[in-house]
Amino acid sequence: MEIENGIFKNLQFLKSPNFNDRPDQEEIRLIIIHSISLPPKIYGKTYVEDFFLNKLNIDEHNYFEQIKHLKVSSHIYIKRDGKAVQFVPFNKRAWHAGESSYKGVNNCNDYSIGIELEGSDDDIYSDLQYEMLIKITNEIINEYPLLDKKSIIGHSDVSPGRKVDPGSKFDWNRFLEAL
Repeated sequence: MEIENGIFKNLQFLKSPNFNDRPDQEEIRLIIIHSISLPPKIYGKTYVEDFFLNKLNIDEHNYFEQIKHLKVSSHIYIKRDGKAVQFVPFNKRAWHAGESSYKGVNNCNDYSIGIELEGSDDDIYSDLQYEMLIKITNEIINEYPLLDKKSIIGHSDVSPGRKVDPGSKFDWNRFLEAL
């Protein structure tokens, strides 16, 4: 895997409109792991991709009415089959963490990379997802010198009380030991 201009050359790239420049060329120093499924606990559809592209057909499920106003993106999305899609170049600010703070620094989107796993806080992630997550994370760490194992956290760590993902079933030991 190779990164060029903030984009993995060998991943599908679908350009989300939900991003902007990082303020003052803020340096990337955090990776945030998330989980998402749309509707909740429904897997294998393209609803997440459509959501990140602002193309979600709200008539397809009642749940979509609740999120139709949101403008969200992630740098990377890893489906349960291990396929990964990139939506925002790493040198740009994806809109993944929302209201957030880490070690006293607010607005984590300014200095982080967001990786979404297709899943739910209380579901087990697939082996293929872990394999792809490890590959992608290793490449990102190699590309950005301020990143290492200690700079990888969950969405729950930057938005406690508001978010719980990637959830209790995410195997942090398996993931971090493989890096």
